[in-house]
Amino acid sequence: MGKKSITKRWLFNNLGVIVLALVVIELVVVYVIQSYFYSSAKQYLLSKINAVTSVLSIHSQDSSANFSAEMRNMLETFNEKDKIELMAVNSRGRVTLTSSGFSPDGDYIMPDYEQAMETGEGSYIGRLSGGEKILAVSVPISSMNSEYSSVRMVTSMTQIDSTIKGYVLMVTVISAVIILIIVITGLYFANSIVRPIRQISTIARKFAMGDFSVRIENNSDDEIGELCTAINHMANELSTAEAMKNEFISSVSHELRTPLTAIKGWAETLMVDAGEDPETTRKGVGVIVSETERLSQMVEELLDFSRMQSGHFTLQSSKMDILAELGDAVLIYSDKARRENKKIIYDEPEMLPFVFGDKNRIRQVFINVIDNAVKYSSDGDTVTIKAYEEEGNVIVSVTDTGVGIKGSDLAKVKTKFYKANHTRRGSGIGLAVADEIISMHGGSLEISSKGEGKGTTVTITLPVNE
Repeated sequence: MGKKSITKRWLFNNLGVIVLALVVIELVVVYVIQSYFYSSAKQYLLSKINAVTSVLSIHSQDSSANFSAEMRNMLETFNEKDKIELMAVNSRGRVTLTSSGFSPDGDYIMPDYEQAMETGEGSYIGRLSGGEKILAVSVPISSMNSEYSSVRMVTSMTQIDSTIKGYVLMVTVISAVIILIIVITGLYFANSIVRPIRQISTIARKFAMGDFSVRIENNSDDEIGELCTAINHMANELSTAEAMKNEFISSVSHELRTPLTAIKGWAETLMVDAGEDPETTRKGVGVIVSETERLSQMVEELLDFSRMQSGHFTLQSSKMDILAELGDAVLIYSDKARRENKKIIYDEPEMLPFVFGDKNRIRQVFINVIDNAVKYSSDGDTVTIKAYEEEGNVIVSVTDTGVGIKGSDLAKVKTKFYKANHTRRGSGIGLAVADEIISMHGGSLEISSKGEGKGTTVTITLPVNE
């Protein structure tokens, strides 16, 4: 099927309706003009013929006057015989006298005469045998004289029709000019829409091919301009997301390669030693177990992220003791922090209200946040963990004295694939998963930092179970 453009649709739909409306209007105008001129001509003839019958009525009342002679004299001296022909019709319905001196044929049709004899006045618009269009009016005078039954006036419609044609031509020209103006302005308007849409379509195809370097030129401030701005903004976001995705793949590949290399290296070492050195065996197995746990944690993060993206991320909620889950997470990282010459201070309260949620997911969030605090801290740094109740919410804050976050990165750290610091390990999706988990519990996860080298605070807020 051929491509249907907006311009063609406009031409065939809108313009078709406009042309049809103008044609209807023109027909109505033509009808009104014709009716006006024909009615005026008829009224003019009736006024003339009434004047003639008035004179004849006076003669009929004069007993000394010869009515036939007066009738003949009136027809011969009729002053508008060059435009109007005056006729006298006898009692048998035949034209006997005319102002022109020429009597019509015997089969001459006079519908106006027949109408006048029935209703007292008749008119007729038609054509003579020669094709000329005429207007005829008749008035009965049989009451004045028994010899004559009616007087009749006939005039040619040629000049009137010529005048009407002039008006019709003028209306047609005006309609054509209107249509031309509408076509020109409509095409200009349609092209003002089609051009940017074609540009948008071309550039969108480039976006689909992965080329986000081009942008749509925006020269308008209307809805099309808003669309161009929105698409350019979308391209910026897609470009950023593409870069972050590529960086994420690179980061994950590196994160997976490091523990796999360590596992492979120690496995080969243990195969060579074959248990000859117990200390080496113990150390190698410890590294393998540690790196395996690290791989497992990364795979779980990736699986959780995949479930979030597909909408299959669910919670197994119940009433839970949040202190127990927080305590387990602190315990997991206390020994690790000590080995790395870092300090964890846990200000544990005696009691906190219960929270309704998925304890495994909440523990996962605590582990992720504490892991980040330890990971982004250096030798001698401190991680402080607090938990308390405030205004019907349980608040857990994790504050470190580590590398901190730049102000420009602070709003993006919870975005998927984003890593503010590329010198530390991590996939860049842990905080995105943690933020989604807390949101699903009806809480919030907020991150604040005073800048690079000034530490970071993560504040987790969860509603209390009523």
